[in-house]
Amino acid sequence: MIVIIDYGMGNLKSVENAFTKVGYKTMITDDPNQIKKASALVLPGVGAFRDAIKSLRVKKIDEELIAAIEKGKPFLGICLGMQLLFSFSEEGGLFKGLDIIPGRVRRFPSLVKCPHLGWNKIKFTYNFNSNTNPFFQDIPDESYFYFVHSYYCEPNNREVICSTTDYDLTFPSSIWKENLFGVQFHPEKSSTLGLKILKNFGDLSKC
Repeated sequence: MIVIIDYGMGNLKSVENAFTKVGYKTMITDDPNQIKKASALVLPGVGAFRDAIKSLRVKKIDEELIAAIEKGKPFLGICLGMQLLFSFSEEGGLFKGLDIIPGRVRRFPSLVKCPHLGWNKIKFTYNFNSNTNPFFQDIPDESYFYFVHSYYCEPNNREVICSTTDYDLTFPSSIWKENLFGVQFHPEKSSTLGLKILKNFGDLSKC
């Protein structure tokens, strides 16, 4: 079962509906026991980093997430769900994240229009081969996806970056580390290619 984690924030139903369209049943839950039993985990999110990380910790979900990733279960963080994987966020202060990916979440510079809203293309990094990455299988380079965010991730180790996107500055739009995937865009809002990404992730849950 693919579990979509409910921590009180995020467009859970739209993610669930997108997985249904590509043939995968999901469970939306905040129960740590159900999270422990999951074959794959999705952490979506829309909202403030501070409130999100607090909710994960109060519900004891953070511990189960880290344990699942360490066990090698496929994990997908979407938008804020990707940002929560990082060490710290500068949103509204300085707040500690899950610290699974060393690095920071930063706000776009003041001269950049925020939020970054709408369709933009992702460009695979020079050392990334989508044909060897099951998550991006059959996704062409420079494909367009739907974004809505005012903060971006800055990993310490740039080798985890799969793709970048230009929005006055160049920021990581997806990351990959073994069984862990993160996307700054919203695949559930990104039409055919977004659904393809979710199907690719669903296929990983059966491996």
